[in-house]
Amino acid sequence: VQLQASGGGLVQAGGSLRLSCAASGIMFSFNAMGWYHHAPGKQRELVADIMPGGSTNYADSVKGRFTISRDNDKNMVYLQMNSLKPEDTGVYYCNTLRPGTYWGQGTQVTVSS
Repeated sequence: VQLQASGGGLVQAGGSLRLSCAASGIMFSFNAMGWYHHAPGKQRELVADIMPGGSTNYADSVKGRFTISRDNDKNMVYLQMNSLKPEDTGVYYCNTLRPGTYWGQGTQVTVSS
């Protein structure tokens, strides 16, 4: 399994970023996928997930601001992040909804106030 997230960066509060994740080594189109947020000093948490058929779920903290999507042909999952807040700062990872111990490469998002 390989999971490589990209697209993070430094942005001012209210700004936007689009994260991408390339997945390989899994039957991607059969797996629900999620984006996880690891904030400094906190546990990693699931903030958005998407089922193989495209239905989505969001944590209350990001609902209405973030949009998760996927491209099963390209084995890619995306996270459009709008109206970013300083509390969105952290490392973002993609993974299945049963992540195990492998987390792959995350991408750092820093939101300045």
